[in-house]
Amino acid sequence: MAGKGLSVVAGVDEVGRGPLAGDVVAAAVVLGDDHGIQGLADSKKLSEKKRNQLFDEIQLRSVSWSIARASVEEIDELNILQASMLAMKRAVEGLLRQPEFVYVDGNRLPQWRYAAEAVVKGDTLIAEISAASIIAKVVRDREMVSLDRLYPGYGLAKHKGYPTKMHMEALKGLGPSPIHRKSFGPVKNLLNSTS
Repeated sequence: MAGKGLSVVAGVDEVGRGPLAGDVVAAAVVLGDDHGIQGLADSKKLSEKKRNQLFDEIQLRSVSWSIARASVEEIDELNILQASMLAMKRAVEGLLRQPEFVYVDGNRLPQWRYAAEAVVKGDTLIAEISAASIIAKVVRDREMVSLDRLYPGYGLAKHKGYPTKMHMEALKGLGPSPIHRKSFGPVKNLLNSTS
């Protein structure tokens, strides 16, 4: 791994590429050598209780952390891949302690000035990426619970915007809300069929 031995190494990951609603949220984390945080793993493989516990611990014990996003409007304008890259770039730029090197989850890098390496399954291999994935997932999940109160009937608190059967049925019955991604197939098809 190219970043080993450097003193300020960050990991960055995003959450929310697949949902039909809501922003894509990215987090960047600089852990430092002696963070002592146990149990870091891919956020999707952890229970909600464990994620919440680690979320607090990462914020407390990391050297620096940052959260950023790309909005629904940016997703529709740019496409989800470019919006995800933009969110990750913003997250790293938002770190108070700027990194010498960045590990990025996945197989491609944002366009930026940082020395970096893309790591497939990085959220299971690199502690900094695991920490970033946990921060991003907890933030996005909590936002979807709040948005469920603003836009009731879709079940956002349950499925977090993903295209579940429940969500698809609600979409057909209620039509898209302002936080639905109009460029995504199921939402686009629905809008086309009603226009």
